[in-house]
Amino acid sequence: MRFGLDARTITEHYPGIGRYVYHLAGALADAAPDDTLVLLLNRNQDNRRYDLAALWERPNVEIGWANARPVSLREQVGLPWLAQRLRLDVLHSPYYVKPYALPVPSVTTVYDVTPALYPEYLPSGRARVAYELTTRLAVETSAALVTLSQTARQDMIERFDARPDHIHVTVPAVDGRFHPRPEAEIAEMRRRLGLPDSYILYLGINKPHKNLLRLVEAFASVAPAVPNIALVMAGRRDPRYPEAMQQVMALRLANRVVALDDVPEADLPALYSGAALFVFPSLYEGFGFPVLEAMACGVPVITSNTSSLPEVAGQAALLVPPDDTRLLAQSMSVVLQDGRLWNRLRAASLSRAREFSWAKTAQETLAVYRQVAR
Repeated sequence: MRFGLDARTITEHYPGIGRYVYHLAGALADAAPDDTLVLLLNRNQDNRRYDLAALWERPNVEIGWANARPVSLREQVGLPWLAQRLRLDVLHSPYYVKPYALPVPSVTTVYDVTPALYPEYLPSGRARVAYELTTRLAVETSAALVTLSQTARQDMIERFDARPDHIHVTVPAVDGRFHPRPEAEIAEMRRRLGLPDSYILYLGINKPHKNLLRLVEAFASVAPAVPNIALVMAGRRDPRYPEAMQQVMALRLANRVVALDDVPEADLPALYSGAALFVFPSLYEGFGFPVLEAMACGVPVITSNTSSLPEVAGQAALLVPPDDTRLLAQSMSVVLQDGRLWNRLRAASLSRAREFSWAKTAQETLAVYRQVAR
């Protein structure tokens, strides 16, 4: 079988999707040595994080060069033509804005319905209509949909009338680099990034549904009792949402909070490993990669008891209602000051992370390809 994977989202503009596509591609190549994986790439895509050559040097991988950018009119013509020229049996689009008139069966990954739940993130009424239209087109023109959690699957059924038998959950994993790092590597990372010896970590964007205002307020309650610890909020900053850092200033926490804009990929395992605690109080996630990455690095985790996050964390984390700032603060304080609980959560994190595997993700995804190709 010749299955195509649109890898044009392996760019700085799509950090989470790019990570998913890159690791899925490698796992697919390993899982199907007798098939051909055709990666659609754009020579101009802005990739500074991933070694694409390590993918295309594999004997069962081919490259199809697509000059169209993602989310462009040009891809609506160029990718169907390319899929036919490359004799693909199926094309997997890892983004809901996809080519709609394909000559081959189409599989589409839909990660979540965040814009439907939080339409204020979209810049205009026209953008909201476009999101609704393109998502429904993806549902209607795909032979199968892939999503990463049961929560996201149910959301697609309820909000976009997706057929239950067309939606397949293929749970992802994390890169093998995410494991506890040695103290020397952590110390070097702290030195380069200007971090204190002890810190609570949040990693992700700063959009309102990530619930960072409550995280800052909870930390303000914890800080007096744990004077030597800082809060590190890492991840890409969207300038439209300055509220969390404004709250840091209002609560006079500037000397206890560190904001890291966009951490280099190579530093992430050490950043997680050096944390005393990882806190991810998001209101909604289609999966929640940072929770699993933190667990793989052996960090105790506190996260929300909503959306897909309990699916990821299982029994290995403390789960709290994301709207309960007081309980979030209490949970942070207890974990930081109870050594037995800290050690139990650390061991549980490592055990839970071992249950996830890209090899399993690839096998489940291949099963979808084979089903729609038939």
